[in-house]
Amino acid sequence: MKIAVMGAGAVGCYYGAMLALAGHAVTMIGRPGPVAAMQAKGLILHKGRAQTPAPVTATTDPAGVAGAELVLVAVKSDDSAEAARTIAPHLAPGATVISLQNGVDNAERIGAILGRPVLSSAVYVAADSPAAGHVRHNGRGELVIGESAASAVIAEAFTASGVPTTVSPDVDSVLWTKLTVNCAYNALCAIAQLPYGRMIAVEGVREVMEDVVAECRMVAEAAGVALPADILDTVMGLAAGMPTQTSSTAQDLLRGKRTEIGHLNGFVVRTAQRHGLRAPVNRSLLAAIRMLEEAGAGAA
Repeated sequence: MKIAVMGAGAVGCYYGAMLALAGHAVTMIGRPGPVAAMQAKGLILHKGRAQTPAPVTATTDPAGVAGAELVLVAVKSDDSAEAARTIAPHLAPGATVISLQNGVDNAERIGAILGRPVLSSAVYVAADSPAAGHVRHNGRGELVIGESAASAVIAEAFTASGVPTTVSPDVDSVLWTKLTVNCAYNALCAIAQLPYGRMIAVEGVREVMEDVVAECRMVAEAAGVALPADILDTVMGLAAGMPTQTSSTAQDLLRGKRTEIGHLNGFVVRTAQRHGLRAPVNRSLLAAIRMLEEAGAGAA
């Protein structure tokens, strides 16, 4: 399969590397630094103790999506609209586009600009980029994608490439479940720069996380989405399963990058407002991260 990945951050690079190593023709589209590194030495996947070069094509030109049967959008949520505008003139008529992004509404926003349906997905991978052109796998890696005529074939291709992928008839619930987990962990982890295991052991943190989950459940229900009955167990269990992991929000702040907090806790706050509700704990975490972003910008 000919595949293009729009966004050469950790998530895009992990899935791009896995697909390329399985024999698919993968084009990575990203910023000049990572692209130059990949053009020189390939995309280096760090998995376990192995460092494996994945044979990808790399370019900074959004026209790199031309001719691709499958386009994976893996840019930051704030960049979704711009990414959609730049790839729109180059997409093949029959290409399937999938959003591999944090948040709930990226596929809808991208699809509105492209004028075609875009598949949502819930991404469960812990990865980071230790250097330009390198991606390090820290855990998990599975995907859940929405239903379409092409979904079964795509899921089969991903699974055969070492990326376990399932198709969900209720992907909105899956996305809201992941959003709830992110809302409970990302900001708190970023505020203290503590890994999940140490963070959740701090006095009062579990109670704050419970309040976040309660607000997310309330807002999801108002939006017509039912979260699983055991969502709180799912949230609390993540720290035990990934005690050394830090959130993408924490990593972004540490590197002086803007975060996706507006599409996480911020999305819950905005959705609550649309339904005449309040989400004060999510609002407080949103404000805390915005202040840290401002402090970092001032220091720079």
